[in-house]
Amino acid sequence: MARFIFITGGVVSSLGKGLASAALGSLLQARGFTVRLRKLDPYLNVDPGTMSPFEHGEVFVTDDGAETDLDLGHYERFTGVAARKTDSVSSGRIYQNVLDKERRGDYLGKTIQVIPHVTNEIKDFIKIGEDEVDFMLCEIGGTVGDIEGLPFFEAIRQFAQDKPRGQCLFMHLTLLPYLAASGELKTKPTQHSVKELRSIGLQPDILVCRSEQPIPEKERAKIALFCNVRPDAVIPAYDLKSIYEAPLAYHAQGLDQAVLDAFQISPAPRPDLSRWEDVYDRIHTTDGEVNIAIVGKYTQLEDAYKSIKEALIHGGMANRIKVNVQWVDSEVFDHEDAAPHLEGFHAILVPGGFGERGTEGKIKAAQFARERNIPYLGICLGMQMAVIEAARNLAGMAKAGSEEFDHESGEKRFEPVVYHLKEWIQGSHAVQRKVDDDKGGTMRLGAYSATLAEGSRVAQIYGSTQIEERHRHRYEVDTKYRKALEAKGLCFSGMSPDGRLPEIVEIKDHPWFFGVQFHPELKSKPFEPHPLFADFVRAARDVSRLV
Repeated sequence: MARFIFITGGVVSSLGKGLASAALGSLLQARGFTVRLRKLDPYLNVDPGTMSPFEHGEVFVTDDGAETDLDLGHYERFTGVAARKTDSVSSGRIYQNVLDKERRGDYLGKTIQVIPHVTNEIKDFIKIGEDEVDFMLCEIGGTVGDIEGLPFFEAIRQFAQDKPRGQCLFMHLTLLPYLAASGELKTKPTQHSVKELRSIGLQPDILVCRSEQPIPEKERAKIALFCNVRPDAVIPAYDLKSIYEAPLAYHAQGLDQAVLDAFQISPAPRPDLSRWEDVYDRIHTTDGEVNIAIVGKYTQLEDAYKSIKEALIHGGMANRIKVNVQWVDSEVFDHEDAAPHLEGFHAILVPGGFGERGTEGKIKAAQFARERNIPYLGICLGMQMAVIEAARNLAGMAKAGSEEFDHESGEKRFEPVVYHLKEWIQGSHAVQRKVDDDKGGTMRLGAYSATLAEGSRVAQIYGSTQIEERHRHRYEVDTKYRKALEAKGLCFSGMSPDGRLPEIVEIKDHPWFFGVQFHPELKSKPFEPHPLFADFVRAARDVSRLV
């Protein structure tokens, strides 16, 4: 039966609970334990699928089709454990489940209340799969004191009481601000955060303290005394040059040992940190660098493309190349020449997105890469823009566009080479969708297989003609234009197993030009870079050495 670690945060948001959880999970793995990580988010959205990237960053998609918080990406990248639908839940989902049960009469006419009905629903979620792993790590979103988080804090308090003594542990992240005027680290915010936590019945066993300055031993002792934790359970968390240094950094500060001590696991298995030592070496020992442009429309918030940036870093690790990512707003050159904005880059990546805004700039980016022989990777919408560009400028279809843009404007302005996906095969059954369906959870979501053309360059990169990748889209390239496009050099080198849906396009006589309908970045890891990103960075390196 699993031991449970509940990770909470205080003082301010964005302290790095997700990263700390992921790093701790990887350290427990290094000691031979099995782990699973979960995120409990207090917001009332059912899931982040309909939230703006500016609100919440990227949506991380699981193999089984869940749209989840970006922290699940950290969990996967650090542990290699594929996330599932049962690893992410929000207040919205919890309340929806409770109200569905009430409508069915499952509560037998009782008055429905936060306690016990909502808290019981949260506890039932936490227990899913508890017999599958040694440790279950559950991160609670937000900060202690947030009103919407109270049901979750109460649920984990009850949960710890329901379990045998010593089976649950509470880890709390706080901030130690540094006041330059007085030259002091201030512990009072941490003390107040723990006081707030204790007021709702939760006593932290471990404190992880974020700080920009070294934490003196006397300050650690003071925190331990006033927060009622052991001195060796006050763990400093300093800023790092790379997030992938976190496992080694937390191990050096004794986080994993503090967890094992709290659970009274003795003798503690010795950790095998060779995987993370290799990752560290690949980050810091490089042979050159490349400049890659990410041409998107959510560039004001880097978290909107979090997995893409990390996958590029992984590709750099595979080649021992430093990858310099620069964000380029595609909307800037919607109506002007793209060249001044894109010259000097060794490769161009156009990511996914929704809506027409900024798409003309993305089309121009694809054209620039094609004509200048610059490596190009188009992901999801980025593939569709590459196809539209080829249709316009190679196949002579001046009005080529997407049905999505006509639907958005209410006009018929384009010849749609990209259309709304109305039906596809999922497993053994057909899924049907209408344009006016609800937006949440109605896309083609999760892992789907694809068949790659024998002898294609993409099959060489994968080393296989059968692959499985994660999708998140509701529009597809129309295969009725396939012959016309292939006659001009844009080859459909990857298709769905039934041959109906294009998955990959490539230009054979280009140094490196691929568009993929899926999201390969979601499966990339620092110790297992995705083959497309590894080869993309290699191609960028080759260009950089020609300059």
